Amino acid sequence: MLSRFQSFRKSPLPVISPTHEGPPIHGRRYIRGWVILAVLTAVFIAWVAYRLLMRPAWPNLFPVVGELIDLAEAASAFTLTFLWIGLWWRHRNPAAKPTPVKQVSLEGLYQLSPKDFERYVGTLFRQKGYKVALRGRSGDHGVDLELVGRNGRRAIVQCKRYQNTVGEETVRELFGTLIHERAMRAFLVTTADISDAAERWAKDKPITLIDGPTLIEIAGSLQRSS
Repeated sequence: MLSRFQSFRKSPLPVISPTHEGPPIHGRRYIRGWVILAVLTAVFIAWVAYRLLMRPAWPNLFPVVGELIDLAEAASAFTLTFLWIGLWWRHRNPAAKPTPVKQVSLEGLYQLSPKDFERYVGTLFRQKGYKVALRGRSGDHGVDLELVGRNGRRAIVQCKRYQNTVGEETVRELFGTLIHERAMRAFLVTTADISDAAERWAKDKPITLIDGPTLIEIAGSLQRSS
């Protein structure tokens, strides 16, 4: 289990690893927003300069057209100003970092409700840089969390706040859910132990098994690095 924990800590999900090289996806969108807005602003300035310097006569041929152009210019100036203020504010107030992980003991995890345990596991993945959606509703086929890496690939998580050992049958069912969801990887996160048969069956499949002691180690590692 410790070796799998080390692998998870370094590269929790190779196929959708959020720690791949390159700027984060929200950073790329932010830069792209600046570029698009700068281009639109340049076009607007060029148009205004054309009207002021060249003084074209064609808008005056049809008074209604001239009035519509004036309204469009005023609306464009207001919209561009609003967007520039919005980008500036976003630059001054970046998104908050994920909530730091609070390490708890295995006994503490057993005190959580199943839904709170799912939220706790979601916090761990969020701390690793994933976008996390809580599911766990009726009809979700056992999917408690849905993960999206920075390259857009999906993974699913099944949370088991168990005391009894998780067996091979549970892992087989998770593999079927993985195929049904068309995700790239599945995680089984539990407070209990995982049987040797379950580990052998999951070997060489896109499934990561995380038992109780490993979960505690992961939380401790994330807490120390936050």
